[in-house]
Amino acid sequence: MELGIGDIVKMKKTHPCGSSEWEVLRVGMDFRLKCTGCGHQIMIPRTKVEKSVKSIVKKANNT
Repeated sequence: MELGIGDIVKMKKTHPCGSSEWEVLRVGMDFRLKCTGCGHQIMIPRTKVEKSVKSIVKKANNT
């Protein structure tokens, strides 16, 4: 799965705030994701992200 900084992804489970979309802030062995609903940030291992991402909502324009 190719995810980059600035991408918006839709997760299988929703966040307690009700949003299921997250912005990717950091990629590598761990991902830093920011909830687009409430702004909460989490660090999550790559394997868990790859299993729980349902779709990529918006790709960032990284050049």
